[in-house]
Amino acid sequence: MPNRMEAPEIVAIPRWFKVAATLALLWNLLGLMAFINQMMMTPATLAELPQPQQDLLASTPWWATTAFAIAVFTGTLGSLALLMKKPICYKLFVLSFVSVVIQMFHAFFISNSYQVYGPAGTIMPIMVLFIALLLVRFAAKANNNHWFSKSTATD
Repeated sequence: MPNRMEAPEIVAIPRWFKVAATLALLWNLLGLMAFINQMMMTPATLAELPQPQQDLLASTPWWATTAFAIAVFTGTLGSLALLMKKPICYKLFVLSFVSVVIQMFHAFFISNSYQVYGPAGTIMPIMVLFIALLLVRFAAKANNNHWFSKSTATD
């Protein structure tokens, strides 16, 4: 008697999916803009910042900047894949999250960012970590519910 595999149960894509995926893309595009703005900063623009911020940016190691780049680019690609209902979004969001963790490790434990920005400067990094993790969970839920399978009805 052959062992037949049952077809996976497909859960209908909720109506809020497209809104959430669009918000994910907008969030990651903001991160991408922040990265580009930081990389394109001219010496004149840098000189306008307070000295502690200038020193903090100048002392950021290449690996933290690379983690920032990987986080925003893979997060943006993951959001596009999510909107296109491609399962690869999960792997992209995982890579983005790991990169955010590396970047924030530098910010919280190696650099003096807390002294430079104060307690208010921890809110955005914590939000970035939380949202990156939320996107991983969202993509995992979508994959587990088979929202991206070919037989899933589109909205």
